[in-house]
Amino acid sequence: MTVQRFEDLKMWQKSQDLAVEIYSIFSKTNDFGFRDQITRASVSISNNIAEGFERQSNADFKRFLYFALASNSQVRSMSYLSERLDYTDKDKSKILIEKTNEVSKMLYAFIKSMK
Repeated sequence: MTVQRFEDLKMWQKSQDLAVEIYSIFSKTNDFGFRDQITRASVSISNNIAEGFERQSNADFKRFLYFALASNSQVRSMSYLSERLDYTDKDKSKILIEKTNEVSKMLYAFIKSMK
């Protein structure tokens, strides 16, 4: 079965879920710089998957999947930082880190399948 729409990709769906959760958790954070950076990075994951998919070239798609991985890593890094800055508790940051790890695994597996 060939995927016809990026919306059908599980990695896109999971990254959208992650972005919604990030927005929910950090929407009231007073540190605008932190909030802006983590929300932009979280949205960038699914946007890069979508943009790469629509390029209709495996080379371009793969390149955008690597961009998505980089944004996902940024969200994971900031999730650690959010706990250290007391923006989240340990349990909340652990959940975010686990979700970013899940998205990373999906992205890496998809990239590997394209080789």
